[in-house]
Amino acid sequence: MSLTKRVDDAEKGVFDKHEYPITLVLSGSTAAQSDSSHDSHNRDEKQVAKAPTPAPIPPPPTKKPAPRKTSIWIRGQLWFNTYRKFFTFVVSLNIVGVLLAATGKWQYPRYYSGACVLGNLLVAILMRNELFGRVLYLLVNTLFAKWTPLRFRLGCTSVLQHLGGIHSGCALSGFMWLIFRVIWIFIHHKVTHVSIIVFGVITLVIILVSIISAFPWIRNTHHNVFERHHRFMGWFGLLSTWIFVVLGDSWDTNTQSWNPDGIHIVQQQDFWFILGMTVFVVIPWFTIRKVKVDPSPKVVIMRFERGMQQGLLARISRSSVMEYHAFGIISEGRHAKYHYLICGVQGDFTRKLVENPPEWIWTRELKFAGVSNTSKLYKRGIRSPDWYLIWIGSDQEKTFGPTIAGLIHNNLGPERVTLWDSKQRGGRPDVMKLIKETYVSWGAEIVFITSNYQGNQEMMEGCKEAGIPAFGTLWDF
Repeated sequence: MSLTKRVDDAEKGVFDKHEYPITLVLSGSTAAQSDSSHDSHNRDEKQVAKAPTPAPIPPPPTKKPAPRKTSIWIRGQLWFNTYRKFFTFVVSLNIVGVLLAATGKWQYPRYYSGACVLGNLLVAILMRNELFGRVLYLLVNTLFAKWTPLRFRLGCTSVLQHLGGIHSGCALSGFMWLIFRVIWIFIHHKVTHVSIIVFGVITLVIILVSIISAFPWIRNTHHNVFERHHRFMGWFGLLSTWIFVVLGDSWDTNTQSWNPDGIHIVQQQDFWFILGMTVFVVIPWFTIRKVKVDPSPKVVIMRFERGMQQGLLARISRSSVMEYHAFGIISEGRHAKYHYLICGVQGDFTRKLVENPPEWIWTRELKFAGVSNTSKLYKRGIRSPDWYLIWIGSDQEKTFGPTIAGLIHNNLGPERVTLWDSKQRGGRPDVMKLIKETYVSWGAEIVFITSNYQGNQEMMEGCKEAGIPAFGTLWDF
């Protein structure tokens, strides 16, 4: 592996070059993995560590383990996770509110339907805002680490991992309230200016397109379509909402005339909701910067100045405003000189990144927290000698090279890590047997898993069946 020149500025990245393509890493730690796992469609981030000198190659497994059969009850519990519970609760609550307002049982939304629309949309944006997420993780990790009951800490981790359920639920609920508001305006169209009706319909259509683009099938099979439509329609929707709000608050239905009184507009709830939405949408875009990188033929390891805490993720893009893709950050800690991103060929973005490497890449300085950031809540953590790593992959050291291998070799003793090279050992182990034995012998409190969809599903089902607290990669819905 040849290392490219070091750059001086913080956040400037370089690529380490490797001859072999990156392989999928299955990482199940009895506590937290170092900087992995996020709820983004692109699961390019990998659990990183350094491989010590390989042990003698054992004989190949005599037979492949039989597929694990899981009961419908276990699968049902995993399917109806905290994400879907949040989504169901939020949407159900708002449906009740809409029905009460429509039947005249609740009068408030008839006069302040804009607050119901924008309040939901503001919460939806907050749930996906990097700054809000970092503050939320910081508060939970600071206030409840280690001393609270394990069940409570597991609940905190589950809530933080599945905030997307609130995001989706509030976004859909805001759309429902917007339908209610537009219908209400049409009913009273005789006292409403036509421009308000027009922008109400335009805003409704734009938000509908943004919601449709976020459907699971589109996110998972056409991620770039999702990124572009969700982002740009979101921006247009925000602009259209501003116009809709200002027009609505400036029109006097009693006198049938415009009253563009700035003081009156500022005094309305709608104004502060839309202002909050705008602020939280804009904040991350003030932190983007262009980073100089060098190309790599097969595997790219992007190196950045400055160490990072565990459990953070970085977004990168070939364009300043187009789709951004998240990767887990690999770092020895804040004291370290560098942090790394590993980008292997797992999708269209990473394939193009490797086949047609850019000279520059865009990234956001404001990193967002992933579920493994809650490792600080547990008594066995990444920053202490009490964490254990299980890493299963093919030809690990050749694939990732000495840079990544050194991170494990220098920080994890042999008593804290199991490195299973499926190429050297002739196949994969019985993963669940390995997890169970390590969980018991290590006295672990929790397991964090990073894998592809099938591997993640199998391990999550196995851990649920065995009563082992586990959190895996979350595919957004």
